[in-house]
Amino acid sequence: MTPPPAAVAARLDSVPLSLPAKTAPAATSKAPARTDRPFKGIALILLSTVFLGTSDVTAKYLSSTLPSIEIAWIRFLVFAMIMTPAMLPGSPLFALRSSRPGLHVLRGAALLGSSLIFITGLGFLPIAEASATSFVSPLFVTALSIAFLGERVGMRRWIATAVGLAGVFIILRPGTSAFHPAAIFPIVSALAWAATLILTRMMSGSERPITVMTYSSIVGVAIVSALVPFVWVTPSWHDIMFGILIGVASTVGQWIVVLAFRYGDASVLAPFSYTQLLWVSILGFLIFGEVPDRWTILGAGFIVASGLYTAHRERVRRSQLLTVASEPSPNA
Repeated sequence: MTPPPAAVAARLDSVPLSLPAKTAPAATSKAPARTDRPFKGIALILLSTVFLGTSDVTAKYLSSTLPSIEIAWIRFLVFAMIMTPAMLPGSPLFALRSSRPGLHVLRGAALLGSSLIFITGLGFLPIAEASATSFVSPLFVTALSIAFLGERVGMRRWIATAVGLAGVFIILRPGTSAFHPAAIFPIVSALAWAATLILTRMMSGSERPITVMTYSSIVGVAIVSALVPFVWVTPSWHDIMFGILIGVASTVGQWIVVLAFRYGDASVLAPFSYTQLLWVSILGFLIFGEVPDRWTILGAGFIVASGLYTAHRERVRRSQLLTVASEPSPNA
């Protein structure tokens, strides 16, 4: 991504991300360039939460019969099977040529860690509570995006993120009898997920989405395949069917996330993952009979307000960009 012109550099949160100077191989040079279209990125993030929420709820359902490592193994095995055409050298979809294999390995490990730790937490926590706890990831993303992406995050964005985090604390009520120690699992999972998002953004514009997805599937299934023999429980056909659903839903959701981060800053898009709480709450009620209490509803209100305010600030920012771009140069 090239630096913006001087007149547009006054934007509220520019992303001066430097890419390697060396020329990428031909296969990776076809990667679409990143563009500043945050509303399209936000729409894709909102769509991804439907699939990722479905995957999480199904994983909780399976956690009563299968160990978390085995659930993750089925998920990543399906993921890898879906991506198989991109692994075959003779296929027109072949996508293993990359100029940044190290980042791919790190992203795959972070994605697996986030999935595995979160599924472990689902065995102890209600699905809405676990999902709400994992929503601390935007705070991690905001902090990491400054260090690794060079993003400029304004005070208003920090306040909006903090409001969303306050909503999470309202739901969990730490320090009271309602707080479960297992909440540490989705928090650690959120940190791993934030790392996944940051690595996704670092490769945007230089790596094709199919390349990112293919490497993630290979790394994930390789790591978890080494672990699953130690906890193996023979799954029923019923378990296998739901495991396939997890794999398909999570793969589609991840693909949409990769596409979304071509259109907006990590710290802008991440708060909209909060809407996943809506889907998991609905499915949690329908499948597990879990009814969100008043604290969950209040906390969700804070979370939604945080996302809406972020959208408002993005609208103001774009308006300022258009105003600056339309002003004639005083030296003209």
